[in-house]
Amino acid sequence: MAFVSRYLDDQSRPTVKAALADMGRRAVLPAFGLWCLIVAGGFLIKGPLGDLPGEDQINRDARAAVGAGWDGLTHWWSTIGNTEIIIGTCVVTVAILWWRTRQWWLALVPALAISLQATVFVIAANLVDRSRPEVERLDPAPPTSSYPSGHTGAAFALYLTFALLAQRIRTPWLRWLVTVACVIIPFLVAYARVYRGMHHLLDVVVGMINGVCCALLAWNYLRRRA
Repeated sequence: MAFVSRYLDDQSRPTVKAALADMGRRAVLPAFGLWCLIVAGGFLIKGPLGDLPGEDQINRDARAAVGAGWDGLTHWWSTIGNTEIIIGTCVVTVAILWWRTRQWWLALVPALAISLQATVFVIAANLVDRSRPEVERLDPAPPTSSYPSGHTGAAFALYLTFALLAQRIRTPWLRWLVTVACVIIPFLVAYARVYRGMHHLLDVVVGMINGVCCALLAWNYLRRRA
């Protein structure tokens, strides 16, 4: 059974109890391990690595490379990762999936992906408490700290899930178009967060890892058989 087509290969209906048990073992528990690694990395950055002061220059270079003409464009890219946009997009997608497939266990996947990502991100950010870059910031700073990037993590978690779901589209050109768009969007969010001075490069990279891992854990949360 292929990983991408696992929900097509086995469309059997799980019980709620079985799905919750699978979620705990196959998604929540591994996400806890991911959280431990991210927190350990954060303390390594703030401790032995001295908070990597040279990273601020990367933010300056990213903006200087293209000039202020990209301020407006990166504003919209950054907005895609805002909490309200991510949650709203996810709720609409879950509702459409449930309506179209009548498979609540599949419709749950995008919500699980962003829930895992958000939980790992929020707790890690509060524990590590890394300061944001000492550069001009073009967005208001959220109450959470800089490490890891929540915008980046949320975008990767949600849109990678969308890319996996897009493989169900039967029209080849439309399937590829949606897949490519869903892969590109989170990278635009990540770039915008560095360009706009909201995160160090490493914050964005770890946010990316968090989002990708949580998307894959959510996609694999339910046992399926060939």
